[in-house]
Amino acid sequence: MSIEIDVLNGDSSWPRAEPLLQAVWPRAEIEKLPWGHVKWAHADLRVLIDVPEDAAQPGLLCHVGIYFRTATWDGRKVEIGGIGGVSTRADCRGRGYATLALNAAIRTLRDHEAVRFAMLFCEPRNEAFYQTRGWHPFQGEVYAEQPEGKIRFQAMAPYVFDFTRKPRDGIIDLCGLPW
Repeated sequence: MSIEIDVLNGDSSWPRAEPLLQAVWPRAEIEKLPWGHVKWAHADLRVLIDVPEDAAQPGLLCHVGIYFRTATWDGRKVEIGGIGGVSTRADCRGRGYATLALNAAIRTLRDHEAVRFAMLFCEPRNEAFYQTRGWHPFQGEVYAEQPEGKIRFQAMAPYVFDFTRKPRDGIIDLCGLPW
């Protein structure tokens, strides 16, 4: 069995990713979650894994969104990467596909030499998954842009993955640079 992992442009690969994301995160369920009101950015790139050719049900089985941002960390300009929309089809969970896709996303971010660290937001039920894969809780404040303006983002816990910097606290502002 071979597994093919694609890293594709975020916008052009959206039609392939959208059905999986809607199946994993149905709108009616999302609206009940503490982060259901959050307006998420569109991924710059997407890691996509299709089911193996010999599978009974074809299609996309796993997705990880990749984001590139110029932000500030404690007032200093920093290029960061982001991970979001990690989703695995229900009938394919527990087989390591999300880990494969996450590792491909991290390699892609690492290859982008300007990125100093990566960030993601996760629910408490997923914290152990990310921690065992090298992600660390960020104990500071994170600010993000939402339709109502700049907000302190507290809907989910922030986690960071180190490349060349090791942020564990402070202030990360994802809203862009003031200069």
